[in-house]
Amino acid sequence: MTGGAYDFERATRSLTQRTLLSSKKVTLVRHGLSSWNEEHRVQGSSNLSILTETGVGQAERCKKALANIYFDQCFSSPISRAKLTAQIIWQGREEPLVYLDSLKEAHLFFLEGMKSVDAKERYPKEYTTWREDPANFYVNGVYPVRKLWGTAREAWREILLTPGETFLVVTHKSILRALLCTALGLGPERFRAIDVNNGGISVFNFNKKGEAMLQSLNMTAHMYTDHVYFC
Repeated sequence: MTGGAYDFERATRSLTQRTLLSSKKVTLVRHGLSSWNEEHRVQGSSNLSILTETGVGQAERCKKALANIYFDQCFSSPISRAKLTAQIIWQGREEPLVYLDSLKEAHLFFLEGMKSVDAKERYPKEYTTWREDPANFYVNGVYPVRKLWGTAREAWREILLTPGETFLVVTHKSILRALLCTALGLGPERFRAIDVNNGGISVFNFNKKGEAMLQSLNMTAHMYTDHVYFC
């Protein structure tokens, strides 16, 4: 990999350098359909894309699907489309929502807000790299996907070192990919090896060493039926 090689050895180490007080279960949810999802625009870290009526419905489906599961805490990105999704899912729960900057979406610079067809035409080299070789997409020396790996590791540290055993996390597709990959010891070159649907649910179990086991990936049965999860 060119331009600042990724430290794969570091990525395969335990997510924290401290022993956890207990094993943890973390349920990850992607926000509901947003206006820019619907318009096929590049979202990135922009706060201008909002949850659509369909997206609100998807968040409500997630709420019903997870209603029988106890969570000690819910962590969310502060960006509006994830924030509203989390607020809908968490409504009626006792603990306050916790917003983490480390759960924000990747910053994609001038591509943000552009329709994909327009971005491909105006910035063919950059857009093609973003789509086909995202680990090597860079702007002014900044590699957003590689940077996202460090952000994801910070998010995991914040989450896993919080007292409690069961956590809910609501965030965005790219940071979710980074969270999933860093937990599994995969580098940013595997960014597009994993996909997560709007409202998709993934679950990790962590032992006391902070080592991860993927229990479920991108569950979506609740998006089409009245399916309810119990664990």
